[in-house]
Amino acid sequence: MKKLFKLIILFLPILNFAQSKKLWIISADDAFKKKDYASAAYFYAKVLDDTTVLEQIVLPYETQLVNLKLNPWVKVPEWSLGKQKKDTNQIKSQKTIKISNYDLILYKLGLSYLFNKDYKHAVSTLKECSERKVFADALYYYGIALMNNKKYDQALKIFEEYNSSENASDSLKLLATKFQSSCFFGIEQEKKKREITVFKADTNVFNKGTSNFAPMYYMSPDKILFTSARKGNVVNDPEKEDPEYLCDIYWTEKINDSWIKPVNVGKPVNTAMHEGAAIVTPDEVMLFTRWSDFRREDIYIYAAKMNNGKFYESFKLNQNVNIPGYKSMHPFVTMDGRKLFFSSNRPGGLGGMDIWVCEIDEEGVIGTPKNLGHPVNTIGDEVTPFFHQISQTLFFSSNGHPGLGGLDIFKSHYDEDNSTFEFPKNLGTPINSAKDDAYFIMDKTQYKGFFSSDREPCEGGHCYDIYEFINEPIIFDLKGYVYDAETNDPIPSALVTIKDVHGDDEPLYVITDEKGYYFTELKPDMEYFLKAQKNKYFAQSANLATKGKTETTHFEQDFYLNKIPAGEIEIEGIEYDFDKATLRPKSKEILDKIVELLNLNDNISIEINAHTDSRGNDKYNLKLSKARAQSCVDYLISKGISKNRLKANGFGESQPLIPDEEINKLTPKSPEWEAAHQKNRRTAFRVIGESDIKVK
Repeated sequence: MKKLFKLIILFLPILNFAQSKKLWIISADDAFKKKDYASAAYFYAKVLDDTTVLEQIVLPYETQLVNLKLNPWVKVPEWSLGKQKKDTNQIKSQKTIKISNYDLILYKLGLSYLFNKDYKHAVSTLKECSERKVFADALYYYGIALMNNKKYDQALKIFEEYNSSENASDSLKLLATKFQSSCFFGIEQEKKKREITVFKADTNVFNKGTSNFAPMYYMSPDKILFTSARKGNVVNDPEKEDPEYLCDIYWTEKINDSWIKPVNVGKPVNTAMHEGAAIVTPDEVMLFTRWSDFRREDIYIYAAKMNNGKFYESFKLNQNVNIPGYKSMHPFVTMDGRKLFFSSNRPGGLGGMDIWVCEIDEEGVIGTPKNLGHPVNTIGDEVTPFFHQISQTLFFSSNGHPGLGGLDIFKSHYDEDNSTFEFPKNLGTPINSAKDDAYFIMDKTQYKGFFSSDREPCEGGHCYDIYEFINEPIIFDLKGYVYDAETNDPIPSALVTIKDVHGDDEPLYVITDEKGYYFTELKPDMEYFLKAQKNKYFAQSANLATKGKTETTHFEQDFYLNKIPAGEIEIEGIEYDFDKATLRPKSKEILDKIVELLNLNDNISIEINAHTDSRGNDKYNLKLSKARAQSCVDYLISKGISKNRLKANGFGESQPLIPDEEINKLTPKSPEWEAAHQKNRRTAFRVIGESDIKVK
């Protein structure tokens, strides 16, 4: 009885705490139903204040939920108000889910924060909800919270993930798609801070006649191909055909800051049909689109070999590119001549016009086309591809992605490591407008370029003009701090080295100030190796790249340096053949890490110390340990480490970590006994020299 009384006393505080939690839940639920989300958030947060107690005590809060169709996010989910209104559209996909107390309260706390417009707390709470994968729609609400925190890029990914979820609500999927459009708008609104100047290209050169479009670099940024319908175009019968309504290919060149009078490429490329959207490959082959007024479906890509500025008779590309009855147009060949992008409504696409790509071999043979698929292509139209090879970015126009109206210009970065395109971003105003915007190109520096648009009214209501744009200079810079890893104190006068990994550019060197802070500007299209150093510390490294970046980016990189200890540092896992100094393959893998350490810390010297256990002859053990240490040193030298930075020492059994007196207390040949001997039978290194760190 006495023992039972003690148990009751011990358990009483827990029962009282559980009772408090119950009251908080009742208060929170009542506030939630009344849409008093501030109070609801307060009480739900109190419930979750001690998750350990919550997990130990079973609260009277059991429930079962079904995956109901929810109202728009600005309204409270009906299930949370105790109503379970059936939706006949969702009956088939209903799944009964057992919800834990923790998950249910966490979710309602997240919703309370969200509906109370406390977006900062909503982000962290709903993030945890979505990661726990109990409530499918938590992911959607997490996206809403991110969007309202102006984290548009993250929100876009979350909405995309939600829309691809099997358990997502159909009604919320539609809203998620809508909010993706809002995210794009938000992103572009922020970009309006950048000064992008757009102006109509020289009217006397580019914009004469009834239509002008498809600008493309012609072997030089100061030489442009473009398409135009104007007087002087090639016709068969001048009395019956109006050249101002037939498209021909022209070129012009900038000389002394002025564009010269455009030159018609002429026959045999230009004909009495329409020609346009041309590019000249590195092998001096012009690819272009040709179509007829009489059969609008006959739109194909042609090729014409060039020699000294003159063209041979053109020919239609084979069925790898052109399929009878389908459109193929807008060819673009990459700077290296290895890939052909084009747009087509050929079978196998996602709908409408899609962007396709073909590999081009060393003989110039065009391979089988591959649809770029999602996320570039949509059920709408994707056209006019341009691949900026330096930044590895595809620019194209689409009416299938959310935009400002008509065709909008988008960009999608290509990840070479994963062979995937990122989710496209709308370039926004002033590049895009409420009308059609297409045929975007940009120079290597990403500073200026051209595109086509029908934003200005013209006779007939729809005709392209060519526009130029000038970007605000794209800026890349790097900042950060160098800290002591143990104390988190800043390290002043540390050296931060920034090197081009390809070795083509001179290194940058930055010294931290008294607060451990450093800052430097970076160059575009670079891949950098970073290293922070300070005497008496081991260096630390990092990597970053401006390559592939098409927007101003401010990088941050902090370093945490560990102090060099005075004593030995054991090299765990070094093994030798029995009774020999021969390194096993596994030991070489471990020593490769020491090679990396010495390459990173190129100002230190070390000694390799080998030890044996106490079994065997003292002299023999000493000799064996020296041979083993020398084997390690020889291997490091073979990997390019200077022998002047290395020293081999063998100590035999003279420096045991576990004395024999302790080992003798253990059962002979037991696992513990063997482990003790193994601990003494070790290889370690010690820093024995350190030169001053200097700019090199």
